[in-house]
Amino acid sequence: MLVLFPLQVFESEQFGCPQRSQRINTAFTPGAFPHQRSGNAARSLTSLTKESALWAHLHISFSWLLKACGSRLTEKLLEGAPTEDTLVMMERQAEQEEERIGWEGAEGDSPQTAECQSENVREKNWPSVPTHLPEWSDSSRREEYRGSKYKSLRHMRQVLGASDFRTLAWHVLMGNQMIWRGSDPHLIQSAFDVLKALLPVGCVRCISYSNQYEEAYRCNFLGLSPSVTVPAHVANSEFSVLVDVHPRTRMMVLPATDEELLSQYEFTVTSGSPLLTDKGPTLLNKLEVALSNENLSVQVVDHCLLCLKEEWMNKVKVLFKFTKVDSRPKEDTQKLLGILGAADEDNIQLLKFWMTGLSKTYKSHLMTAVRSPQPI
Repeated sequence: MLVLFPLQVFESEQFGCPQRSQRINTAFTPGAFPHQRSGNAARSLTSLTKESALWAHLHISFSWLLKACGSRLTEKLLEGAPTEDTLVMMERQAEQEEERIGWEGAEGDSPQTAECQSENVREKNWPSVPTHLPEWSDSSRREEYRGSKYKSLRHMRQVLGASDFRTLAWHVLMGNQMIWRGSDPHLIQSAFDVLKALLPVGCVRCISYSNQYEEAYRCNFLGLSPSVTVPAHVANSEFSVLVDVHPRTRMMVLPATDEELLSQYEFTVTSGSPLLTDKGPTLLNKLEVALSNENLSVQVVDHCLLCLKEEWMNKVKVLFKFTKVDSRPKEDTQKLLGILGAADEDNIQLLKFWMTGLSKTYKSHLMTAVRSPQPI
């Protein structure tokens, strides 16, 4: 007995009496469907709604919607993980917030306790405000005093000269103490603001203006009043540089620009370190090439410096992971420095100093990743 399945029955019937072509020809003929039997043509949206100004109303509504969304919604551009400078600033902000909470909780303490707490906060080496401001009897003289400032690294290089500027920049990049001594705190503060751009945020420890000398472990940017005497071992040390700012004997009556204001001062740069050569750190050499190129604007030079800092900060991270976390031998470290293009003595010193500016978040992340058990 032959048993046929439904599919086989269908195929056998189709083979005997095919109707596929007939169905295709009759499926889309007029009158095949009830809604096509009337023969009426398709009507527009305006005729269906009986509203002649329909498109104008829709355009007005869509325009208002776009305007409302544009005023209420903002677009954020995410550029990946935060930089080291951002992490360090966030950590410092958190520390300051903790200190503020501690002050509020200690309002009922004795005056001696409050004084000790303020002294501990001062030792954090956060950027400080001037502690001494000279008195001016003339208001116009005070305005002149506030107007003296540096605009950019190129401006400072033009005022000090290429040789003295290179000396200052070299000491800043190496982590040595830079001391400015003069009677104009705002001029000194502007110099610090310009020179801070050479370093990562974590490497900057600044006391803007003080009436006494502060040790190098507390600050690498130090501003002093003219009456302060720098210790002899510091002034003659190769790990420090001193800039004395003296007013010129012949003063201009009506200065108009910052260049004229700065021309009223004489700058004397002294250091116990030997004369610098063209060898120097690679970052400084490339920066001076950009500063000396007058075809590059100040904004372009700033971006160039930012890229150089990011490049060398990445090398710092690699060196930290290689030496501090993995504890590789000295021979392997020398090979790594050669691969990074930082085998020269100045480049090595720069990397070691910049390593101290790494954020606590980055260091703890590396330590935790190394100590955590690896999955099998």
